[in-house]
Amino acid sequence: MKLVVEVINAHDLMPKDGEGSANPFVEVDFENQLSRTRTVPKNLNPTWNQKLVFHLDATKPYHRQTIEVSVYSERRVTPGRNFLGRVRIPCSNIVKQGTPSPMHSINPQVHASHNDSYNLMGTRPQQPRLLVERQPQINTSLTMHRVNPQVQTSNDENYNLSDTNSPLGEQWPNGGAYGRRGWLSGSDRFTSTYDLVEQMFYLYVRIVKAKDLPPSTLTSSCDPYVEVKLGNYKGRTKHFEKKLNPEWNQVFAFSKDRIQSSVLEVFVKDKAMIGRDDYLGRVVFDLNEVPTRVPPDSPLAPQWYRLEDWREEGKLRGDIMLAVWMGTQADEAFSDAWHSDAATVYGEGVFNIRSKVYMSPKLWYLKVNVIEAQDVIPSERNRLPEVFVKAQVGCQVLTTKICPTRTTTPFWNEDLVFVASEPFEEQLTVTVEDRVHPSKDEVLGKISLPMTLFEKRLDHRPVHSRWFNLERFGFGMLEGDRRNELKFSSRIHMRVSLEGGYHVLDESTLYTSDQRPTARQLWKQPIGILEVGILGAQGLLPMKMRDGRGSTDAYCVAKYGQKWVRTRTLLDTFSPKWNEQYTWEVYDPCTVITLGVFDNCHLGGGENGSAARDSRIGKVRIRLSTLEANRIYTNSHPLLVLHPHGVKKMGELQLAVRFTALSLANMVHIYGQPLLPKMHYLHPFTVNQIDNLRYQAMNTVAARLGRAEPRPTPPLRKEVVEYMLDVDSHMWSMRRSKANFFRIMSLFSGVMTLGRWLNDVCHWKNHVTSVLVHILFLILIWYPELILPTVFLYMFLIGLWNYRFRPRHPPHMDTKLSWAEAVHPDELDEEFDTFPTSRTQDVVRMRYDRLRTVAGRIQTVVGDIATQGERFQSLLSWRDPRATSLFVVFSFCAAVVLYATPFKVVALVTGLYFLRHPRFRSKMPSVPSNFFKRLPARTDSLL
Repeated sequence: MKLVVEVINAHDLMPKDGEGSANPFVEVDFENQLSRTRTVPKNLNPTWNQKLVFHLDATKPYHRQTIEVSVYSERRVTPGRNFLGRVRIPCSNIVKQGTPSPMHSINPQVHASHNDSYNLMGTRPQQPRLLVERQPQINTSLTMHRVNPQVQTSNDENYNLSDTNSPLGEQWPNGGAYGRRGWLSGSDRFTSTYDLVEQMFYLYVRIVKAKDLPPSTLTSSCDPYVEVKLGNYKGRTKHFEKKLNPEWNQVFAFSKDRIQSSVLEVFVKDKAMIGRDDYLGRVVFDLNEVPTRVPPDSPLAPQWYRLEDWREEGKLRGDIMLAVWMGTQADEAFSDAWHSDAATVYGEGVFNIRSKVYMSPKLWYLKVNVIEAQDVIPSERNRLPEVFVKAQVGCQVLTTKICPTRTTTPFWNEDLVFVASEPFEEQLTVTVEDRVHPSKDEVLGKISLPMTLFEKRLDHRPVHSRWFNLERFGFGMLEGDRRNELKFSSRIHMRVSLEGGYHVLDESTLYTSDQRPTARQLWKQPIGILEVGILGAQGLLPMKMRDGRGSTDAYCVAKYGQKWVRTRTLLDTFSPKWNEQYTWEVYDPCTVITLGVFDNCHLGGGENGSAARDSRIGKVRIRLSTLEANRIYTNSHPLLVLHPHGVKKMGELQLAVRFTALSLANMVHIYGQPLLPKMHYLHPFTVNQIDNLRYQAMNTVAARLGRAEPRPTPPLRKEVVEYMLDVDSHMWSMRRSKANFFRIMSLFSGVMTLGRWLNDVCHWKNHVTSVLVHILFLILIWYPELILPTVFLYMFLIGLWNYRFRPRHPPHMDTKLSWAEAVHPDELDEEFDTFPTSRTQDVVRMRYDRLRTVAGRIQTVVGDIATQGERFQSLLSWRDPRATSLFVVFSFCAAVVLYATPFKVVALVTGLYFLRHPRFRSKMPSVPSNFFKRLPARTDSLL
């Protein structure tokens, strides 16, 4: 018996020869019997019409066997073939000769394997026909598969959180144990470290160095560089001048989804001053032979390759050391690699698109206790000085008060607190000055002290004070003994220390991500691990114009604790896919991670250089205490930005977040600990000091993170750091004031609802409810020991009931809560105004009058509260002798009655009187209310 496979044709094959075409042929495998068609050169829609015959053993059942049909492209440059696609056809679909046969489409994405394929681009090749004699007809069913189907998105704009359907962890080693979302078991908790993002393959080329390159005949040397070519993509290393043994150590990454060639070519060229660069040699790699490496596999060691002539005339002089492998975004070389999707970026812009991890500088509080000074001599000998001390650290300047007594030995005992950062590059400069005139100060002495001189204090133990000799201002102009005489003419007594027991606040206290003290010796063990997978964004709006059309070059920044991360910049796309994963140690669950999306304006082309500012696209905050432990959250968070014309949705940020608890006991213990280190409570700062120090800390962090040079580390721009740290959160805003007012109203809404319900009970609006309340009241009066257990049991039952309706997603930006949807345009313009204001005089006058109106209402409410409190104080103040006399007599009678009457009786009578039927009530105010309203207040004494 014979099996006949008739191969007819194929359509829309992928080009594989690097010239936009392919040389396809078909190979059919049946029970280790191989047969192939002829090769059709340079054709993406080949037609074979060729029959392949195989031997079919009639004694064996063949219905469970399969026929494997593969399509390849024959290579012309080097021996071998390129895989195009494969289909496996069950023999149960075999039909009898003369019966119409089913048509089968090959989908290489479904059946591709690592051994045979490096490219997973979809094609629809050949349609084989199967014929066999003496077989009954069998019904055929065909299931079509599609990889990465398009998701239908809604055009309706909403500001709510939505789920994503990313197949997380399924492609990573051991990643499937986590599932897409859900719970983790203890044994599977740490099976994979990169399973929150989708796996993306890249072809990596590491160019290490070259040796023994041939010199030019004209210059007896060469200026070598390397060009890496893969299809239409080209990447170049930097060139060296007059060097025959250069070292580059550069990595190139080509996205596997965009590979259009089967050959990787590495050229070594000599840069020419004029004309075309000289060719030194090349190395060619077949991508089918490139190894695959996925961490935690060891890095691939580079090897030496002999340079070949492109004309295939033999070997050339020179060797190059490089490594080529297929990896993922988890590879160590990913962040510093040159990416093919950023081939249009040049110059310094290449370094501004890389992903990077930053660490905030280690911040200390520098406390300067200025005690006193001695032998302070003014320039005018006939007057005593008005002395004060000015201390400066970098751009931070603080002064003490002027000594209340005019003397040459002033005394202050004031604390001045600064923010210092490691490494301590700045000095503490202390200046003693004399207030000669309200507009003129004269320097009497000065000293500069390095930070390394001061003691680091970790607790509240006392710090030893020291005397420091002051240098007379301008002594450097003097000579010899006169200089020494003035140098030690006065001195100052100070107590200076670097405080390591405090946490330096560099972000808003409402969104703090770290509460540890500065000194590492005081840190405790982490209680959890936070893993964030930055999947991508979708629906981003155009942020700038490029070539006459809108464009966005987005990157994402995440900040938690001292660690900042920045993803790579994806160019000219409104739906970037980063798929980068980062990890933080968690020391307190009551902290917030902040993620922001920005548009990169430093790509080196058509921009204003360093004057350009990265535009903000949106921000997301996630409080860790709102996350369930060991659960994966995959959501699309709305990116909302408030503009002068209103709130605007800029797109959505897709995240995968997992908070893993390391110890439940430590987690529970944290909830009973103070939020900040104990030094904040033993020696607290004033409110003004905290605000000023936070502002200085934010400036220090922004300056340090923005100091990174473009080569090789991209700086984190100042505007990015300020936006992430909410530098303007303390500014006045009518919108925020309304939002806070309605938050208070919402907070007291439950109390107001309870009051209305109690009023309905007292007025017997519902007789059944009123009777039940009376019965409960009598039971509690008879058994008072049940009052507190009843209250806590009620809260317990309410908590269990609300568990069914618990939030299933992290909180997100709420436009209604923020009062951003119904805000007046002028109020928004006022919120975006500079400080001091830059608006016209008429606008400022109108806003001032509006603020006066609002403040007048607040003033009235505060005055009414003060009036009620003063009336309560006047009960015993004898300001109104008759009222005080009545209250004193009433107090004496009440004391006698309450002493003689059991407490249960008093409580019963009071409760029944309060719950009495409306028939026993009067619409007129009660006697105690009338008496209280007649009491005097201090309003009569106000102007």
